[in-house]
Amino acid sequence: MAIARDDADRNAWVALLDRTLDRFELSFHAYCLMPNHFHLVVACDLCDLSRGMHHLNGTYAQRFNRRHERTGHLFEGRFALRAIDDEPYLHDVCAYVLANPVRAGLCKSVDDWPWSAQAS
Repeated sequence: MAIARDDADRNAWVALLDRTLDRFELSFHAYCLMPNHFHLVVACDLCDLSRGMHHLNGTYAQRFNRRHERTGHLFEGRFALRAIDDEPYLHDVCAYVLANPVRAGLCKSVDDWPWSAQAS
């Protein structure tokens, strides 16, 4: 199921992500918003991550449901979590996340997808 139907949804998700990162002191390395899911690479405390993801997913789902006059869950289940323990693996994970829309055939190059970013 689509979690973002148009640019208004996508812009709202990115803005909420920025506020969530600040509020829960999460440091992002990369993210990519896809039509039916998202990837997020962050450095944080596990407790802060759980609270932050609950806020991001819950707040966004409420907004999405109101806007599209729907009810129920938007996201299926709890978020997946994988620890990244070294710099080369972090680099590979960020590259994988950013290349997601290219692999899905949504764009030709990583730079063409406006709904992803990597920390500088």
